[in-house]
Amino acid sequence: MPDRVPRRGELWSADLNPRRGTEPGKVRPVLVVQSDLLNDTGHPNAWILPCTTRLTGTSILRVELPAGIAGNSRACEVMIDQSRAVDRRRCFSGLAVCHQP
Repeated sequence: MPDRVPRRGELWSADLNPRRGTEPGKVRPVLVVQSDLLNDTGHPNAWILPCTTRLTGTSILRVELPAGIAGNSRACEVMIDQSRAVDRRRCFSGLAVCHQP
């Protein structure tokens, strides 16, 4: 379990293995979208959006995060069509807060 609670708008590294069907797997950045009101209750899950460095270009299902905007070393895309709840123990390393440009 991480030393601190994932907060809304933060980018974290998370282990999404094992994957099922079309779910993204492996260790990858995820954007926490769950309300901090729920995060502060000690709830064991976090609602996240996985990210990928396989950029698709223009897609209504992807939002690009430029390199360095939230601790990410490479540009990545948030996969808004892959939202899911994960056990917070999958989130092991906070990268940074994703600020709006």
